[in-house]
Amino acid sequence: MQPIQRVAIVGAGNMGSGIAQKTAQEEFDVQMVDREQQWVDRGQGIIRDFLSEAVERRIFSPAQVDAIQGRITGVVGVENTAVDTDLVIEAVFEDFDIKAAVFATLDAACGPETILASNTSSLSVNALAEATGRADRFVGLHFFYHPAKNRLVEVIPAASSSPETIEKVVQYCKMLGKVVIVCGDRPGFVVNRFFVPWLNEACLLLEEGVATAAQIDAAARKAFRIGLGPFGLMNLTGPPIALHSTDYLAEQLHTPRYVGAQNLRDLIEANEQWDVSGDETYTEQQYASVAERLYGVVFGVAAQIVEEGVCTMEDVDRGAKVGLRWARGPFEMMNRVGIQEAHKMASAYADLSAESDPQRAWAVPAFFTAQANAGDAWNFSYVDTTIEAGVATLTINRPEAMNALNETVVNQLNAALETVNADESVHTIVLDGAGKAFVAGADVKFFVDKIRADAIPDIVTFTANGHAMLDKLESSSKTTIALTTGLALGGGLELALACDYRIGTRRTQFRFPETSIGIYPGLGGSQRPARICGIPAARWSVLAGNFMDAQTGHDLGLLTHLVDVAAVNGCVSQLASAGKPANKYPGAPANPASAVATFATSFYSDANMGAIMQGTCPEGFDAEEKGIARQMKSLARAAPIALNMASNLIDATSTTTLAVGLQMELDQLTDIFSTEDSLEGLSALIEGRKPGYRNA
Repeated sequence: MQPIQRVAIVGAGNMGSGIAQKTAQEEFDVQMVDREQQWVDRGQGIIRDFLSEAVERRIFSPAQVDAIQGRITGVVGVENTAVDTDLVIEAVFEDFDIKAAVFATLDAACGPETILASNTSSLSVNALAEATGRADRFVGLHFFYHPAKNRLVEVIPAASSSPETIEKVVQYCKMLGKVVIVCGDRPGFVVNRFFVPWLNEACLLLEEGVATAAQIDAAARKAFRIGLGPFGLMNLTGPPIALHSTDYLAEQLHTPRYVGAQNLRDLIEANEQWDVSGDETYTEQQYASVAERLYGVVFGVAAQIVEEGVCTMEDVDRGAKVGLRWARGPFEMMNRVGIQEAHKMASAYADLSAESDPQRAWAVPAFFTAQANAGDAWNFSYVDTTIEAGVATLTINRPEAMNALNETVVNQLNAALETVNADESVHTIVLDGAGKAFVAGADVKFFVDKIRADAIPDIVTFTANGHAMLDKLESSSKTTIALTTGLALGGGLELALACDYRIGTRRTQFRFPETSIGIYPGLGGSQRPARICGIPAARWSVLAGNFMDAQTGHDLGLLTHLVDVAAVNGCVSQLASAGKPANKYPGAPANPASAVATFATSFYSDANMGAIMQGTCPEGFDAEEKGIARQMKSLARAAPIALNMASNLIDATSTTTLAVGLQMELDQLTDIFSTEDSLEGLSALIEGRKPGYRNA
């Protein structure tokens, strides 16, 4: 399947220009299309201003900005969209007739293979599909503002969308680094379905005199752990958008409770914004009233979304955390307040709905009621398993946390691997990560919490479970493949290295950050790299925590296959046919003549390690030379105890078996996590500051 590369965005407004910018940032070829030159120029100006700010904040260099802008071509007239475009995303006004007219023009202008998509927050995707003339090559997309910053996108297939169309568009969105929710075509889709009634309910609370706008915002911020309350958010995005959205849901879902509050209508009529400048101090009773009402609508609607099959509860939570930046999703919040209490709040909201119109009452889903009656918390699944033609793909689906490994994920991976290893129909196991990352390490907060609670044995148990999980890959009779086509850090890279093969693309990035945060890599990171690429290269990778791009990882052998995105599936098929490698641990770089292998072999030789560990530059190397200075600086930033322990563990690979070396890692965990430096390094990472190590 040839992936999407040439993308056109129709509509150069704030949303369209943002999608165009993000697409160009990820190295796609972009056309930004509008009906007049002035609108194309305005879109280019929006992008230019945004990127200029990014340069000032050192997010991009001037050269990178030039390259991004160079990938965007302005096009005047929808009919002039290039015939060989792979994907066209319409991002014009939220008006069905206008969108239908755009699609009629695109259908005539574009080649038969072009996929059409509509960026919509509310309109029926199935109805739009029928208006395109190519219903099988159409999907709905809902990007969240600002598209260049917000990581969420909802992909809404039409009933007529072909599997290949869906797969290609999802792949494109993932290439943008987006967290993708594939959901059903229901009004509001996922996030707006519960978020918009939440906004309207805040207006009704104000209208009823429960509290002022400032008090409601303050109570909502506390209850939902968010930076802006509902009125502050409406001021930011525009009250008319809130009114349009809630009236639309009221009409489409036949729910009178969602009809826009009169005070919201009056505010828009007066062309004003909400006054949130007053005293935010609220009474306990006011907080309870606000929190329970806002919780009630969110909990009940979230359950309705799942009951209707729009998406899973995990995706509902994902949408809230990524799209709205809530600290917890609705189902996680239900667990926190208690399932029975959450059900009571949702039922109270349902009673209010019945008061509006008993014939069209808002109902609490039966499965929610059953859960409350049982008193059980919601259980979440973060590992998805699919089996096709003997290939079992295990996808770690926790993109809102960059697929970080926690106790739940490790336990679920353990169970999934046990199941597929026992399945005689499976000959190949593929590990994948949803979203931008493969796996961005372990859950650091877990470590910090356990150290502070004097519960280091829990860290040892967690890591031992991780070793058991990795052993299911190491000792598997199946061919094991890691799709490290994104970011793999720390524990994520260790997970990948337990596999027979690691497939990467130009977006692959590796790093072992452990020594810089006060610990050593404890899931095989001190053992497998040396056995794969040799001790000097392992020292370069682990001790200094050097970032590795795809080519570097491939030169060292940590990445076994470097391919284009279009070739990933073919590479998996080829490796599945070839079977397990003859020599998984060659003990030398895959490309010993490469610059990185040559440097690692020379600089991190046994003869130089004494000087390096003492913080001095080895003889024969110029400490002022840029590359050497950078290397010494990285080593100086590492925690001394962690650096020493990691070095000793790497050295042990020359005289031990893998099993013995892995046990040595486990045996020394209590020692490393008992150091003051481990707590300092891990805490500093969470707090976004530089650690101050005391070698203690």
